[in-house]
Amino acid sequence: MPIKIFITGGTIGKQYNQLNGELVVVEDHLTEMLVQAKCTVDLDVETIMLKDSLDMTEVDRETIRQYCVDSSHRHIVVTHGTDTMVETAKLLGESITDKTIVFVGSMIPYKFGGSDALFNLGTAISAVQILPVGVYVTMNGKIFNCDNVRKNKVLGQFERLR
Repeated sequence: MPIKIFITGGTIGKQYNQLNGELVVVEDHLTEMLVQAKCTVDLDVETIMLKDSLDMTEVDRETIRQYCVDSSHRHIVVTHGTDTMVETAKLLGESITDKTIVFVGSMIPYKFGGSDALFNLGTAISAVQILPVGVYVTMNGKIFNCDNVRKNKVLGQFERLR
């Protein structure tokens, strides 16, 4: 069975809006990223929403959880904005016990030079294939249990709580 990838938005898909100077989530770049990475893993990609995670509501998190629950796939990657990725991952971790789910995002948009997006996506796709059942966050080559991670906004990286 292929790995399911749910797209929810976040920095990984942001672009620069030349009209107002803001970074906005306007489309996902996942297919382009997978081609560039020469990924040969069997994947089933679906967009749930395209939101900055700071704009996500509890209803949005529940929607993501429900998509994962309803999916027949046992291995799921969720692209998500890094600011509230941990909150969404924890919600899923509290209620989903029969699947391996890996959350991933990027600190720098894929379309920008020096982005961590390709590396992070590759790590997530590899991790979801070998990790035991559970919910995880993977960023910058590290894998965290959903209940033992936080985003350190001063250092701009994810770290273990304990």
